[in-house]
Amino acid sequence: MALPALQSSSVSFRKILSQFPQDFSLAFAYGSAVFRQTGSSQGHMRRNMLDFVFAVDDPVTWHTMNLMENRKHYSFLRLLGPKHISRIQSEYGAGVYFNTLIPADDRLIKYGVISTDALIDDLLHWKTLYIAGRLHKPVQILLQNENGALRAALLRNLKSAVLASFLMLPESFSEEDLYLQIAGLSYSGDFRMVIGEDKAKVSNIVKDNMQHFRKLYSNILQECPQVVYKPQQGRLEVDKSPEGQFTQLMALPRSLQQQITLLVDRPGKNRDVEEILLQVAQDPDCGAIVQQGISSIVKSSSLTQSAKGIATAGLFKTVSYSARKLQKMWRGWRRKPIISQ
Repeated sequence: MALPALQSSSVSFRKILSQFPQDFSLAFAYGSAVFRQTGSSQGHMRRNMLDFVFAVDDPVTWHTMNLMENRKHYSFLRLLGPKHISRIQSEYGAGVYFNTLIPADDRLIKYGVISTDALIDDLLHWKTLYIAGRLHKPVQILLQNENGALRAALLRNLKSAVLASFLMLPESFSEEDLYLQIAGLSYSGDFRMVIGEDKAKVSNIVKDNMQHFRKLYSNILQECPQVVYKPQQGRLEVDKSPEGQFTQLMALPRSLQQQITLLVDRPGKNRDVEEILLQVAQDPDCGAIVQQGISSIVKSSSLTQSAKGIATAGLFKTVSYSARKLQKMWRGWRRKPIISQ
């Protein structure tokens, strides 16, 4: 099953995509230049940097070709060659190599390159939640090949986001509450939400894009035996019994289960994961424990990926990119009094 894409993929996005080596297993655009967010105009969207992620089966070959076609996109690390660039991509941070502030068709773009295997691993297990978290939210799919394992992992990632959110929500909640919880998963624990991002970012993402979230999640919600989904009323009721929560916990991605185990299991006890999750399922603070586990994953990957970004972007671009983020945060602060009236 493919992720739902926007009905009409932008010709301009595809034109930009044509400037790169075409060996993609998945290519998508995301962020505030693709989907309107609360408080932003079409003019703002056009001025925002356009973000892409490219998944490729063979990063060394892809970077080799891209260095020949787009050498200026890379920082000083281009001098190391494609093998070392691929090694930096895979062994540090969240397994993604970003080139940023790239001029393309009269606008600026940023693109991240990740191996297909690393992407599938993150989608299934949430080792970093870096790209998996971006794919919890609507994206514009530009190209997707027939890799069955990748398609299954994309769907599994969405189901995991739903189950994790169920555990952190009350028994009854609105559809918007669910999407706010899902959209916030990959920002939980991210140090950039302290400085560098608009504090209302999650709300801004969801409120103007409810229809896109429904495209992603309505089938999953209708087929999930753990929830009563009332799309006409926009309400959901989830099983919050210990048995229901245990079922949800057992279906969470492996890395999140491991983080929960580390939080709950006292040193020296060495109980198995199933025993610990059974205990958590009966804990009144079950949702808070799940939240803390997610925050631990995101905090680690956001720090290491941002540190890597200084090298992959270069100092000048790092300063420029950070200034743009702070400017967006400042605009968010200025909007607050207007929105609250």
